[in-house]
Amino acid sequence: MTDYGHELIFGSFLTPTAGRPEQVVALAKLCEQVGLDLATFQDHPYQPNFLDTWTLMSFVAAATSRIRLAGNVLNLPLRQPVVLARSVASLDLLSGGRVELGLGAGAFWEAIEAVGGRRLTPGQAVDALDEAIQVIREVWATDRRGIVRVEGEHYRVVGAKRGPAPAHDVGIWVGAYKPRMLRLVGRAADGWLPSLTYLPKGPAELAELNALVDEGAEAAGREPRSVRRLLNLSGRFTRSRSDFLAGPSEQWVEELAGLALDHGTSGFILGADDPTAIQLFAQEVAPAVRELVAAERA
Repeated sequence: MTDYGHELIFGSFLTPTAGRPEQVVALAKLCEQVGLDLATFQDHPYQPNFLDTWTLMSFVAAATSRIRLAGNVLNLPLRQPVVLARSVASLDLLSGGRVELGLGAGAFWEAIEAVGGRRLTPGQAVDALDEAIQVIREVWATDRRGIVRVEGEHYRVVGAKRGPAPAHDVGIWVGAYKPRMLRLVGRAADGWLPSLTYLPKGPAELAELNALVDEGAEAAGREPRSVRRLLNLSGRFTRSRSDFLAGPSEQWVEELAGLALDHGTSGFILGADDPTAIQLFAQEVAPAVRELVAAERA
């Protein structure tokens, strides 16, 4: 059992459908109204049926006042690190500190290459992500003297000026599944953001993968608890229990509290575009999970 002790946050994972742009904005505003902490959006710049995620986040930031926003996760191969760092810092400043950076090394390489991106091997993608995180942190580090200097194989930034700094300490949350990437998360990131549907063994796989994140953190001289563990969820609210996260709200509460206390998951992000599911998650599940976890911790 591993509880890293982070404050619990609850969010949504919304589809940025270009055919009905008003719908995704309305859902993001609903997420704020019902009390969720975070609204996130997938990022596939090669997908013409989706809105551009960064443009959408900027629009939603202006249409809301409290909820935090993040890409889930931003496609690094199509977003240059210095520009991305300044985009994140700018929107964080404009929104009053409400932006987090979900970041991915890339997938769907044929589509990335088709729109002008570079095709990378899995090992190269890990190296490129490592270098990009260094670049982003250097751009934000306005308290340091001198220029940004990261002479990597994939990103060579020598001479860029620092800044702007974000309004708050932006978390870099990385989507990762393979051992080398998980160790990178432990070494260099602030959070691990996988999707439950991509774990063949389901929640039972979290212990093994968490251990790899912990291993990376310890090798870098960091405390494993310094890395927040988040999880994209999918499920169904039904009257009777049928499967994991497929049942009434009470079942969701028990199972999510178990993830928090047994596996250290402290960020629960619901993949759903259904207003009823979003409301149940925010108003029935989230408060009860917080209460149960707080009681167990006490």
